[in-house]
Amino acid sequence: MSEVKLSAKIRDTFGKGSARQARRDALTPGVIYGHGTDPKHVNVDAHALQLALRTPNVLLSLDLGDAGTELVIPKAVQKHPLKRSISHVDFLIVKKGEKVTVDVAIVTEGELAAGGNMLETLQNTISVEAEATHIPTEVTVSIAGLEAGATIHASDLVLPAGTTLAVDGDIAVLQVVAPQAEEPAAEAAEGEEA
Repeated sequence: MSEVKLSAKIRDTFGKGSARQARRDALTPGVIYGHGTDPKHVNVDAHALQLALRTPNVLLSLDLGDAGTELVIPKAVQKHPLKRSISHVDFLIVKKGEKVTVDVAIVTEGELAAGGNMLETLQNTISVEAEATHIPTEVTVSIAGLEAGATIHASDLVLPAGTTLAVDGDIAVLQVVAPQAEEPAAEAAEGEEA
């Protein structure tokens, strides 16, 4: 995964008032922390950040001007409940070669076996450990030809090279269920008369 370069400005004012002013100026307030360093409070261009965060677990290179550059991943993204715009971001400092634990989307491919069976998704994401500069965006699993009763566990997922599970392999991720049998119309009619 290539890193996305964004410019950020260190901010020296704090609190709700300064955060509101930053948002009015089309900036998103955030904080950079990790590796035993003091937290750095920053403002990032809101539009550029929104575009960058469309990629899950994106690796960001924040240019802080005179304060240097920090390699970070978004750890917590807060969104406005109605507008869905980003209101604050916590960035975690990472180093090249360092392993990080992130949640990765599970994507299915293929068609189930005929018969009206349904796929039940038990986990939308799975926690994995990967090198900070090679975080996968998704894990793809084939459901082609699976019959009712089939279950896919975390240990069944094929992970990219250098990526390992950060959860128990026995966790069920997907399962195939048979369609529910409909009640006969006569039994339904008897229930209405009673």
